Amino acid sequence: MDFSLTEEQLAFRDVVRRWVDAEAPKDWMRQLEADEENYPVALWDKLAEQGFFGIGIPEEYGGLGGDVVTQMIFAREFARTAGGLLWVWGLTSFGGAKTIASVGSKEQKQRFLTKMAAGELRVSLSMTEPDGGTDVLGAMKTHAEKVDGGWKLNGAKMWTTAARVADRLLVLARTDRTVEKKHQGLTMFFVDAKSPGITASLLPKLGMRAMGSCEVHYEDVFVPDEDVLGEPGKAWYAMLPTLNNERIMVGAQCLGAIDGVLEDAVAYMLQRKAFGGIIGRFQVLQHYVADIATWQKTTELLLYYVAQLQSEGKPCGVDANMLKMVATENAVKAADLGIQIMGGMGYSAETDMQRYWRDHRILRMTPISNEMVRNSIAESLGLPRSY
Repeated sequence: MDFSLTEEQLAFRDVVRRWVDAEAPKDWMRQLEADEENYPVALWDKLAEQGFFGIGIPEEYGGLGGDVVTQMIFAREFARTAGGLLWVWGLTSFGGAKTIASVGSKEQKQRFLTKMAAGELRVSLSMTEPDGGTDVLGAMKTHAEKVDGGWKLNGAKMWTTAARVADRLLVLARTDRTVEKKHQGLTMFFVDAKSPGITASLLPKLGMRAMGSCEVHYEDVFVPDEDVLGEPGKAWYAMLPTLNNERIMVGAQCLGAIDGVLEDAVAYMLQRKAFGGIIGRFQVLQHYVADIATWQKTTELLLYYVAQLQSEGKPCGVDANMLKMVATENAVKAADLGIQIMGGMGYSAETDMQRYWRDHRILRMTPISNEMVRNSIAESLGLPRSY
């Protein structure tokens, strides 16, 4: 399989790379990420002005078109400087838009995708239960009951990123408690974030601080029928096709972070002097850089492979899980070695190496823990289910 990018894809990559260097440099990303109280609206506006929210959205809805490979290219280039702030773009373009495109009605696509493509609608994903973590199904207590003209939604969600500034909340809730299996009887709601009964509280955290992850409570929130995505009770089946895209997105983010780590590590080793010369001459540090470069290449090859399978409509569930596991672990290892190379400056908030580590450590646990990924891979080889 040829993983080479086409001329058109290379041209797009170069455009994005120049824009990132000019409009989203690392020093600005570092400043934005440090402000936990304020969502980076200025970054959102820059992305919207350039039209990047339209990547992957069909042209008939005002988007730029492009498949998952195109989105992967953008995510990698942007994450090189943005790190976890990639999700300023990703929550709406890769989370909300992918879901609407997959299960939304024609009317919903026209109503929502056009605004997403224009950068006029901000989406937040509200899936995780307070007692559940990755056990979304087993812990599902958020529920909705049918009422005249819509539904009444009650419950709570954790780690709903950017909820305080969202226009719409993508909420998974149980609508049928009489089902035989936990994945049945679930419904997806695209909730107006300004609806009465919704409260969002900020959750301070280690990384991606400016994204503003929240605990969200829903108390008798009315959701009209027109804001139900897909068939009521069948949300889990509708979500499954989007899971591979999510893992590809994580892989692209992690590869972008490794790019940034390697870039900073080499630059530092060429200018930092100790014991009579640049530290780049030290064999052990050269070994560290060689390890990072190798992790970069293995992640890149697996990412391109899985993205190509997905774009061609071929099965890639196990491969996407492998990508998620490998990419997240390589990104964290790379950032950790980057800190070691830079010493005290790598630990300093004045540089980006510590931010790469903080932003990507969470991805070993989410959207699914790497332990559960390993279980799934083992199950695909014929071993019994462990959870």
